[in-house]
Amino acid sequence: MTVIDILTRVDAICQKYDKYDAEKLNGANVAGEDPFARLYGSVDAEISQCVEKAEAARQEKNRAAVVALNAEIRRAKAKLLEEDLPKLQRLALKKVKGLTKEELATRSDLVAALPDRIQSIPDGSSSATKKNGGWGASGSRSGGGVKFDSTSDGNFDDEYFKGTEESNKFRQEYEMRRMKQDEGLDVIGEGLATLKNMASDMNEELDRQVPLMDEMDDKVDRANADLKNTNVRLKQTILQMRSSRNFCIDIVLLCVILGIAAYLYNVLKK
Repeated sequence: MTVIDILTRVDAICQKYDKYDAEKLNGANVAGEDPFARLYGSVDAEISQCVEKAEAARQEKNRAAVVALNAEIRRAKAKLLEEDLPKLQRLALKKVKGLTKEELATRSDLVAALPDRIQSIPDGSSSATKKNGGWGASGSRSGGGVKFDSTSDGNFDDEYFKGTEESNKFRQEYEMRRMKQDEGLDVIGEGLATLKNMASDMNEELDRQVPLMDEMDDKVDRANADLKNTNVRLKQTILQMRSSRNFCIDIVLLCVILGIAAYLYNVLKK
């Protein structure tokens, strides 16, 4: 293979990937026409910013500034991996008018290479330190003091972090208050359990009393019906006693009353 062939192939490869150059896309304002190119240019620019921040953190001497830069890098990496990368993967698989199969495959290759690029950015964690040959943005000074080196899960090692007397008192007070709160919650839970049992007992007692109340209602209804029937029979009996068949008895009684009255009149007149 001659030098001319090599240059020709290199030029062809450069032209193939030239459309994904973020700077050229921004300068030519082509990103607005293709969602994939626009998002890829934004992700590439953000990766470049993270690399610049990592380099600044490596050269920074102030520990607080180093921690702040590393935190910004970790947030940016999380956003790229969790939000932007899935969108790029969906857009890379989406067919676009005017693109060949090779160009679609190229997009997939570009997206596949992004996770390694993002993970390789140093952010002060042990995982990033291992991937970048052992240097980290948060080192330790030879004079001792507080170190901000953290593990992959974000927790600080005990040998690098030693609490002061004030922080220990604060932690003890926090633990005591938390224990008191737990005790209060336990008491409230016991009270609620007692109320629940009482409510269950009341419900059972009401269930037992319902049949008795129903039986009492039935007995009262029967007593009212019997009383009405008795009143009807008594009224009929009274009417029968004062019927025409007893007219003679009424006449005799009237005569007796008149006779008694006449006798009394004669006695009083004498």
